[in-house]
Parts: sequence; structure tokens; C-alpha cells
Amino acid sequence: MPTGPSGSARPSSASSRGRGASSARVPVAGAGNTYGAAKKKIQPKWGRIALVAVIALALCGGLGLGGAWLYAKSVEGDLARTDPFSALTGGRPEKVNGSQNILLVGSDSRDPDAPTDQGGQWRTDTMIIMHIPSSQDRAYLISLPRDLHVYIPKDASATDCGTRKAKLNAAYAFGGMPLLVKTVECYSSVRMDHVMLIDFGGFTEVVDAVGGVDMKIEKTITSIHKPKRTFTKGTMHLNGAEALDYARQRKQFPDGDFARMRHQQQLLKALLDKAASGGILTSPGKLNDFLGAVTNAVTVDQEFKLIDMAIQFRGIRSDDLIFMTSPHKGSQMVGGESVVVSDKEKAIALYEAVGKDAMKQWYEANVSPPPSPSVNN
Repeated sequence: MPTGPSGSARPSSASSRGRGASSARVPVAGAGNTYGAAKKKIQPKWGRIALVAVIALALCGGLGLGGAWLYAKSVEGDLARTDPFSALTGGRPEKVNGSQNILLVGSDSRDPDAPTDQGGQWRTDTMIIMHIPSSQDRAYLISLPRDLHVYIPKDASATDCGTRKAKLNAAYAFGGMPLLVKTVECYSSVRMDHVMLIDFGGFTEVVDAVGGVDMKIEKTITSIHKPKRTFTKGTMHLNGAEALDYARQRKQFPDGDFARMRHQQQLLKALLDKAASGGILTSPGKLNDFLGAVTNAVTVDQEFKLIDMAIQFRGIRSDDLIFMTSPHKGSQMVGGESVVVSDKEKAIALYEAVGKDAMKQWYEANVSPPPSPSVNN
């Protein structure tokens, strides 16, 4: 039996709808569908991440249609590929026609603070579900806390979600990308259509390729990493190494890892803004350097297609990227370790909206401010 965001058995869709209509306003929400027979995938078939959006904007804004197609095919051939889905032979959530869900994963393989487990694999500190609705007018990016306490199946081919609970970022160490995808699908009951693995070290070249980014530093801090940079409150222009260093900081902030997720989201938006407005799209040389840096930093699944993603993102700009964090109750001690506990009711409602391609309605009901009352003069 599949589990939901609480780790308990998922309720029927009817009971989920009843609770999903809660009047409590939350930072962002969605909902997931229950597991069922997987439908055939429909064609068409970015932290540190919404890079897909950047690529799409570059292809659509800087080149003619024919040139964009040929250039995309050339760039696409340079992308590293992985196959996380063939191992998922057990029950999976159903595919929702028209919408796309992409699991964006930041690998800390070159992170100075990255620990290794006994198997020698590096863990992942950035996990984002990017939902592109069938309307293709927005993209919703839901950050999953790395310490989220979830069920991790025995292996990627398991037909159920198992009874082993651990922090979400352990799934990649236990079984690589296939098990991480399986774990995210178990938690959310949302089917992942694509994956993109971003190497943090390679990400510095992506930022440098756009000439750096402007970041709003929320308070003056000194980095815990060499060369111990100082980030001063206010707007700073950062190169790739500086931007990545700031996005990694968490111990200097009272909300720790949540501050890091917030800064990752800020960096993604700043990168997209710069790529769209910094002359990248109209300069063949800059565009080539940028896309070359992207392809060196990312690994995608076998069915990921640049042209299809360009079509999906053709009308989306940075203001259309809606960032949120998976609903949770903060950190608690469970079994002698500090973990992030999911907010069961709000998380079910959020992922149910994602799974039903109903995020616009969910967002308007739970996040968007209500309209101001009219005033009679």
C-alpha cells in the first residue's frame, strides 16, 4: 500500500479532498494521486536549479525556430544521461496527461562539507519537485527538506514503500537516483516524469557564464568555508564560486537548512533573470558558453528532450516561477536524531493538487492574498 506525506497509508481521494479544502493558509501546497497502473508516457515528452527554464528561454529567445532546433540537438548530444526509471518496476503513481513533474537534485559530490556513507556515495542536499501544469504558464518548484523523515523502500523495484524510515537525503546514498525517485514518489504519490542531477561544483561555471548574479544578502555573515568570505547585508554581485558559497551557508542562520533552501531558490531566480536579460540570448558566443557550462553540470534521464522542454517553457519568465517548501512541522527529535516532520494534512493537499494538475486552484486558495475589499467613496 502506498504511503502519503505522513508516512501512513494514503487516504482515498474522497477523504483527501475533504481535508485538502482546509481554510488554513500555508506557504504553498499541492496533492498527489494514489498509486495505480502506470499509463504509457505521452510525448512531449534547474539550489541551484531551474536550469531547464534557462535553456528553454535561450533556445526560444535567441535563435530562430530552425536554428534553435538544430542547436538544441547539438547541445543535447553533450548531455550526460542516466536511467533511473527502468529500475522502478513496482507500482508507481499514474501519469497525468499534459502536466510534467521533474525531480531536480543537487549532488554535493564536490561540496566541502559533504559527508559520505559507508558505501562511499555522496548524499544530496537539494531536492526540488518542479511541476509544470498543462497550461504551461507557470512552474511550481517545491523544495523538499533534506532531513525530511520519510519511508525509504528497500530498493527501487519494490512494489511498496517499506517500513524503513530515514532522512530523505539518505535515499540517494542507499540506492542512487532510482531509489531517490522511488522514495519521492512514495512520499508524494506524484509521478516523476524526468530527473535532472546538478553537480554543485559545475554550477559555478554556469553562474560565471552569465557574468555573475545579484543576490540580496539577508544579514552579514562570514562563510564557514575557505577562503572565509564575508557576505554583507544588502545587494551583492557574486561570481559563481561566491554565489554557491553563499547558497551553502546554514549554520549562521536561526532556521538553518531552511535558510539554505531559501537562498537556493533566490539564486535560481537570479540566474534566470540574468540569463534572460544579460545579453545571453542574443550573443551566440555567450549563449554557447552558457549552454556548454550547463551541459557540463547536469545529468538527465534518457527521455529528456531539450526541444520539448523549450516548448513547455516558451512563455515562462522568472516571475512565473513559484517557489515553495513542502509543508512541515519543523525539526523534532525522532529516534535520537533531529529530523524534519511532515505536516500530514497540508502536504497531502499540496501533492494532491500537483497530481491532479490543479495547482492554480490550490495556490489561489492557500497562498495568494485575498482581494482587497472595495471601498465606497
